[in-house]
Amino acid sequence: MSQNIHTDREKSWLAFNARVLQEAADDNVPLLDRLRFVGIFSNNLDEFFRVRFAAIRRLSMTGATGEKVLGGISAQELLQQITQIVIKQQAESLRILDIVQKKLEDENIFIINENEILEEHKFFIKDFFIQTVSPALVTIILNDLAEFPLLKDTSGYLAVKLVMKPEKSKKTLLNLVKPKQEVTYAVIEIPKTINRFVVLPPKDGKSYIILLDDVIRLNLHSIFSIFDYESISANMIKITRDAQLEIDSDMSKSMMEKIASSVKDRRIGEPVRFVYDKEIGKDTLKFFIQKMNIHETDSIIPGGRYHNRRDYMNFPNLGRFDLLYKTNEPLNVCDLNLEGSILEKISKKDYLMYAPYQSFSYVIKFLREAALDPKVTSIKITLYRLAKNSQIISSLINAAKNGKQVTVQIELQARFDEASNISYAEQMQTEGINLIFGIKGLKVHSKICVIERIQDGKLKRYGLVSTGNFNESTAKIYTDVTLFTCHEQILKDVNKVFDFFEVNFRVYRYKHLIVSPHYTRSRFYRLIDREINNAIIGNEAYIKLKMNSLSDFEMIDKLYEASRAGVKIQLLVRGICSLIPGVKGMSENIEAISIVDNYLEHARVFIFGNNGDPDVFISSADFMTRNIDARVEVTCPIYDPNIKQELIDSFDIGWKGNVKARYHSDKLDNKYRIRGNNPVFRAQLETYNYYKNKYALSAEGMLIDTVNSKIPNQ
Repeated sequence: MSQNIHTDREKSWLAFNARVLQEAADDNVPLLDRLRFVGIFSNNLDEFFRVRFAAIRRLSMTGATGEKVLGGISAQELLQQITQIVIKQQAESLRILDIVQKKLEDENIFIINENEILEEHKFFIKDFFIQTVSPALVTIILNDLAEFPLLKDTSGYLAVKLVMKPEKSKKTLLNLVKPKQEVTYAVIEIPKTINRFVVLPPKDGKSYIILLDDVIRLNLHSIFSIFDYESISANMIKITRDAQLEIDSDMSKSMMEKIASSVKDRRIGEPVRFVYDKEIGKDTLKFFIQKMNIHETDSIIPGGRYHNRRDYMNFPNLGRFDLLYKTNEPLNVCDLNLEGSILEKISKKDYLMYAPYQSFSYVIKFLREAALDPKVTSIKITLYRLAKNSQIISSLINAAKNGKQVTVQIELQARFDEASNISYAEQMQTEGINLIFGIKGLKVHSKICVIERIQDGKLKRYGLVSTGNFNESTAKIYTDVTLFTCHEQILKDVNKVFDFFEVNFRVYRYKHLIVSPHYTRSRFYRLIDREINNAIIGNEAYIKLKMNSLSDFEMIDKLYEASRAGVKIQLLVRGICSLIPGVKGMSENIEAISIVDNYLEHARVFIFGNNGDPDVFISSADFMTRNIDARVEVTCPIYDPNIKQELIDSFDIGWKGNVKARYHSDKLDNKYRIRGNNPVFRAQLETYNYYKNKYALSAEGMLIDTVNSKIPNQ
């Protein structure tokens, strides 16, 4: 197949981030949440430049065209196109931010700058600067430095220009020659240890906030008082660096040492993006671009007065919960009591937890109980991203202290979590936990846990298979499903995955799990082929796939083949979608939508019709080449008929969404799904209601059972 039938993955990702920006622009989204979406948009873009843009830039600098990899376009052309898209998106984000700030003023919330300060706030700001800000400032005078200082890509800076007063000189002929004015340049790092948004004392029922940047601008004279200057200006700049890790090949170093060293080196990565305040003076801009060795291959983007807008994710709520989405309390899982023994319950049947609709506390409870249970002999778990002050780590350390054999596969190369994971690894190592640091050339992205327990003299296993990280913080905003199971054959396979971590030159066979990198592609091809055969002979044939990203061209071509055979395919793909749906003769039987809402859609659920007896799977893997061929991923079949139906129901609820759902198309225009005469159906809210009703019915049934048990026999 020709490559023009696939959407470029980079542009598709930028289209996803544009959907995030749509949420910031949506008048139906609460105002403070609109600011949060501006922050998410900015944070996403930072990571995109550090990773994807940087990778394409490296390709362009090798001299290779990259056209085969990039879908028929050269790396240099793609860099230019990305930059133009980003400039437009940045302008749109500034427009949205301006609108939101004006609407906040209607709510008596004012974000002011250094020229708008009330008389009542002057002493507060001055004292705040002296006591809190000034001691934290790093200010560097640049003119006489032999080497330009290294600017960090996680920080914002004020580029300062001081025009000095002219020196007094002897009178010249007719006084026609003006004395030369010297210019001094400096840079101020905006401290990350202080909240970017400074809340000022309220006045007359009005709330006031000033950005830390403007507190610094207001006090420039205090900072540079030793200089005899005529004028001073400060404009924000921001640098983004290539985040590629260069792993040392020194065999004498441990993997932990290599990753730690590589993370430190990341701070001196090549610049890939330079964002500047478009009001900055041309001479100041030229000075910084030259001194920082910014090249034409880098993305140079004019922006607004403030950068690092990711900080808006933590904009203070000021007690205005009416300007935020209503928080729904996480629900309990039907018939799974957090107060009793969770292992006893799991021994009788499988359970599914769908966070954040249901409480992540069940995972913590599972590990806490295993840590204390005298019958539990071992715990094995994979860890990718962890919460700050992780309860997962605390539970595992607790288990080790109680004499359990604890084995943890922790991925030290989880991007941007490397330092955190190294710190946790050192903690666990100190406590005697057996650590596995992955497999050369493969990231371990699976989310699995198995515990072994001696019951009645026999070994019994209990386990977890999840679509998301064992992370109690992200579980509040990422939608993920976790299977709690005692299924012996599934857990034997899970145990084999851990054997593979230890002895990875062997290729293990799995009877139930689908495991990358060895089996995912071939097994899913067979599942798709079965639907194709059913369609050809006139049987019911359909595929329903929910995932984060779909970019593997070969897998896409296989779905095109199924579409041409008459298989009906529904795709819920939140992010990248390189598949083009609805094209006659290629994909007319494929529909694809993306849902972007208050929660981040993260669960991977795969459903294959199987002529009326559907096969349902949950997975840690997206349909991306890296997940299929270059990572350790686990896809797990669902055998419990009730859980199977629950996952089908939840997919169908998402598919009915007509408020936050956008169509995927080759135009990348993010058109909202047409509602027509259909009632408003917000998929995430309806999913919560589905589980709320399910729990209510379960609780009612348990109550009836309890009452009946107390009625004496007649």
